[in-house]
Amino acid sequence: TGFRIFCATFTGYLCKFFPIMSEGSKAEQPDKLLKRTTEENEDSAEWVHTAKRIKVEGEHAEDEKRYPKKKVVLLLAYSGKGYYGMQRNAGNSEFRTIEDDLVTGLIKSGCIPENHGDDMKKMSFQRCARTDKGVSAAGQVVSLKLRLIEDIIEKINEHLPPQIQVLGIKRVTQSFNSKNNCDARTYSYMLPTVAFSPKDYDTGNTAAFRLEPDTLERVNRLFSLYKGTHNFHNFTSQKAPNDPSARRYITEMSCGEPFIRSNIEFVVITVRGQSFMMHQIRKMIGLVIAVIKGYAEEEVLERSWGQEKVDIPKAPGLGLVLERVHFDRYNKRFGGDGLHERLEWEHEEEAVKAFKEAHIYPTIVDTECQEGSMVSWMATLPNHDFEGTATGKDVGDGAAGQEEGQRGDIWMC
Repeated sequence: TGFRIFCATFTGYLCKFFPIMSEGSKAEQPDKLLKRTTEENEDSAEWVHTAKRIKVEGEHAEDEKRYPKKKVVLLLAYSGKGYYGMQRNAGNSEFRTIEDDLVTGLIKSGCIPENHGDDMKKMSFQRCARTDKGVSAAGQVVSLKLRLIEDIIEKINEHLPPQIQVLGIKRVTQSFNSKNNCDARTYSYMLPTVAFSPKDYDTGNTAAFRLEPDTLERVNRLFSLYKGTHNFHNFTSQKAPNDPSARRYITEMSCGEPFIRSNIEFVVITVRGQSFMMHQIRKMIGLVIAVIKGYAEEEVLERSWGQEKVDIPKAPGLGLVLERVHFDRYNKRFGGDGLHERLEWEHEEEAVKAFKEAHIYPTIVDTECQEGSMVSWMATLPNHDFEGTATGKDVGDGAAGQEEGQRGDIWMC
């Protein structure tokens, strides 16, 4: 009797908490269970995502506390072959630039948070000079705020390709801007001496050509005419003759002694100026080559600084290298205050030289030997009219250029 009473009571509880399902409810139950399971999975996934975000934010906060961001400059060297210039084009992954790979390396090394890669203003990023497609640098300097982690140079370079390397780092003032604080820039341009051959020379025999001392002397005399302040509106694009920003100050320009690489004779042209416009250096060199080869008279240099539009050829970009940037005023004001370092790189000179020998010079020489960019460009010189008025369009230049930016922008030209 007691057992029957227990069974009846237990059955009542079961009916109260688990009512008997009708046929319809039996059919609906799997759908309800599936819906509830899906909702629970979604809630679980959202919780996991939130937990991960909180963890990452916590790690970032810990990194910020352990390694607070400081304003620094990085000494950067790179071979520009295969890249579409220096400056990053946010949201455009089709055309890879030097800054794309640099920012990736900074994020992966933990020097900057990931969200700084989408907006470079968050790290106060600035470069000394923009560079065109294929142009290299041995002494580019960028300023930015980053975390001063341990072994910072080595860790950044671990996440960079061999043709881009950080060679030095220095602390600077909070207001420092690598472009605005730069007083002067020094560039080099490496080219085969056959560029200075007579226009009737057989360029199919490039390796046999040797530059005569008197020709080199004349080349340097012409380059010396560029020294001082001149109106270089003809040496860039979209500059009116009366535009004040077209006046640029050149302190030195000369061509060094010839040397042999891969059985071909080369020389290096060095030019230093306060700042340069887009393509300015390449046009300065292109015009001197045209004069030496006999396509133009020497007087074209003086005429090019006047009001009329002159058709000036633009030499290939392959041999152009940013060698050094100068911060004389900054060094004078802050270099001796006991708090900041002078922005000079004597201790990095050997590393710079080694990088040029390993990545920049071989690229220039091998590409010139294989593709003959200078010889191909020389074939376009007869297309230029050095006596008439130019149309403003470069003739026969196969190198891809970039549209000129705002007034005062600094380019590797």
